Amino acid sequence: CPEILPYSGSVMGGKDFVLLGAEPWLPPASVTSVLCRFRESVQTRGYVDGEGRIHCVSPLLYESGWIPFGVSLDGGRTFPSSGAWLAVHPSKVSPTEKSELVNETKWQYYGTPGVNGTLTLSWNRLLLPDAKVNIELWGYQETGTPYSDEWKAEWSYLYTLVRDLPNGSNFTFVPKPAEPQYQSWEVGALRVTGSSRAAGERDVPAVWSNEHALAWHLGEDFRRDSAAWASAKCLHWAALDKGLPNFLEEIEDCPCTLAQARADTGRFFADYGCDIEQNSVCTYHPEAVHCVRSIQASPRYASGQQCCYSAQGTQVLTRDTSSGSTPDRGHDWGSPPYGLRPSSDCRSYRPPHLASAFGDPHFVTFDGVSFTFNGRGEYVLVQSELPQLLVQARTRAASSGSPPGAQASATGISAVAVKEGTSDVLEARLGDTPARPLEVLLNQRLLNFSEQPWMDLKGMFLSMSGTHKASVMLDSGAGLEIQAHEAFLSLSVFLPDKFLARTWGLLGTLNGLSADDFTLRNGSVLPLDVASRPQQLLEFGADWAIRNDSSLFTYDSRALVDAYLLGPKHDPTFLPTLAPGPLSPAVAALCQNDSFCQFDALVTGRLDLGNATQAAHKRHQQLQQSLQPVVCCGWLPPPKHGKKNGTRYLVGSSVLFSCAPGFTLRGSEERKCQPDGTWSGSPPQCRPGRKGPVPDQMMLLGILFGILGVLALVGLGYELVKRRKRRT
Repeated sequence: CPEILPYSGSVMGGKDFVLLGAEPWLPPASVTSVLCRFRESVQTRGYVDGEGRIHCVSPLLYESGWIPFGVSLDGGRTFPSSGAWLAVHPSKVSPTEKSELVNETKWQYYGTPGVNGTLTLSWNRLLLPDAKVNIELWGYQETGTPYSDEWKAEWSYLYTLVRDLPNGSNFTFVPKPAEPQYQSWEVGALRVTGSSRAAGERDVPAVWSNEHALAWHLGEDFRRDSAAWASAKCLHWAALDKGLPNFLEEIEDCPCTLAQARADTGRFFADYGCDIEQNSVCTYHPEAVHCVRSIQASPRYASGQQCCYSAQGTQVLTRDTSSGSTPDRGHDWGSPPYGLRPSSDCRSYRPPHLASAFGDPHFVTFDGVSFTFNGRGEYVLVQSELPQLLVQARTRAASSGSPPGAQASATGISAVAVKEGTSDVLEARLGDTPARPLEVLLNQRLLNFSEQPWMDLKGMFLSMSGTHKASVMLDSGAGLEIQAHEAFLSLSVFLPDKFLARTWGLLGTLNGLSADDFTLRNGSVLPLDVASRPQQLLEFGADWAIRNDSSLFTYDSRALVDAYLLGPKHDPTFLPTLAPGPLSPAVAALCQNDSFCQFDALVTGRLDLGNATQAAHKRHQQLQQSLQPVVCCGWLPPPKHGKKNGTRYLVGSSVLFSCAPGFTLRGSEERKCQPDGTWSGSPPQCRPGRKGPVPDQMMLLGILFGILGVLALVGLGYELVKRRKRRT
């Protein structure tokens, strides 16, 4: 099982990597050939360098994640060494590993009115050892009937832009329309390779650009009238899309607000093209400040959701603007044409349910019960049979502030492990150095994040933020956020509605009822006032200690083996401090009214631990606030021959309507989103005719004229009676 360096690269291929630590290798002279086999089906030819090191080159792959590979030194007869290569989606590859389309917007709109001149491609010349390079265009197309076995994606070499270019740092050129046989490719990428390579030769060291719309290579018909060209393509696309299955019904609804979207980390992740954390330009969503995409593809059609938000924190819809959210028939980071595929609003969105654990450990259950359980051992936090989810936590004793190095009668979470169904097993634990405060293990092997902070794993996705925070996103939509705080870990667990009434463990029974959160393994329920009885809480926690045959943890040191594998899963000899002493001025000044912070600072004698607990508690409160349900009344269309003013559709928002000159408004001029999720008033319509009074005024005038009419008739009748009397 050799180590490899580097261990990751784009799914587009072309990354040269070295196999390390697989001695003894055969001497170079006896090596007949080097073959590198990926996923048992894709083979590339490797080589031995002057130092006797074995090299492989990653191939063009059509999947991301950890790809198994083997290496043969005897022409493919045997593959004695094997490992795993991390293939990364192009949008997640580090910019330093790609060539850059300088001013990418210009590349994608080249040939439209006012967009012309030169284009520039730049790259790091150290990524290729060659003195001269070629720059090639590769195109992407899908062939076959959609959703059939023949439906395939394919990258193809098209043509070379320039050969034998000195390997500098950029290439500038004036684009010319491609030959007619190449103009059917409308999406592609540029590849930079050594000039000694044959045109289009596969699986060779290369540097790729981002995939992009190939406006710059399209024909004269596009340049003469890009709007007409685009309209024809758009109509053709719309006709094709209407003949395909409706995937919109099975994708996740968007969160209603920016706060919800950023907090729902189990189901949504920042869109790399429009990320407020990275100060993205949001080229395709200029009225948005942040977009997220659904993490999981939909179950039947493998489709994806995208949700974009304005600076005011509300959702931007495609029905209102081309900047709006756009779902994807194929789960990817692309964007379909404006107006043809409406954004999903958030009327059916249900925020996930949140539970947290932090400090010495303090727990807040899914149904809002708070308690402190100070046991030392390994415990079940969440267990669910359908979907099969298991989250476990390990606790260890905390060090005391006085004397230095002594142990306090307090514990904190030191490791968290998770598995769902047949997924990989992921464990996050406190690191042993300040430079690595958080370690992450995949199936008991330590992961290296020096190249990639995002990993596609079996049954889950993993994202690292810096060195201290890991986010785990599971196939079920459940999510975990694990963060290193001083001497302990904090944990937030997010569960969607499918887990209602299906969870047990220290984080309670998720059903909206707090009364049964202290449920034991045998199903019996302890009264809610157990939360105020520390000794009974110890007994409750001990009941949820895990067993060796169900443990997800890694025991890779003598200390872990002795304390947790061979020792009891709940240590009955550890007696925690159940009630802290009087409040000191320093603790009162630090913690204010946070009882969790006060408890930890007093029990451990460490203000830094109290401060870390307070920060974790605030994080829980912020998430809880962000995930509060929001009422949405849904999108409102403007009336025909009229317009609307307002694109906010949450409770309390108002939308105003008006008509074009020559039309009169019938219905409500203003409609307001009501707490029951319905709009006030009636749908507006614009009818031909001069602008007149608004409907309510017309109704009053009608009543007034009716009264006047009645009075006139009464007066006329009275006059007739008088005349008859005179005649008599």
